[in-house]
Amino acid sequence: MAPLSHYLAVSAILFVIGTAGVLFRRNAIVVFMSVELMLNAVNLTLIAFSQFLGDQTGQILVFFVMTVAAAEAAVGLAIIISLFRNKQTVDVTKVNILKW
Repeated sequence: MAPLSHYLAVSAILFVIGTAGVLFRRNAIVVFMSVELMLNAVNLTLIAFSQFLGDQTGQILVFFVMTVAAAEAAVGLAIIISLFRNKQTVDVTKVNILKW
């Protein structure tokens, strides 16, 4: 079995990749996937600590995070589709829907 530090290292790498995707990408779909990657990194951390401590609380919390992520995926994809239909682009720098 791999030590806890390996799981935390993989989780940190995934989270940094997700953060970089959110900060540096302009495509709304890529930003959306980066947020999902960050959520999965947090889930990996929760599972690793749950296994390390011998407690099931982290694993139960992962189910709640997955439920929120599924709802966020449905709403996020609906917003992206609506954005594309109205503006013909998914570039977040070209979208100014909230401006008058």
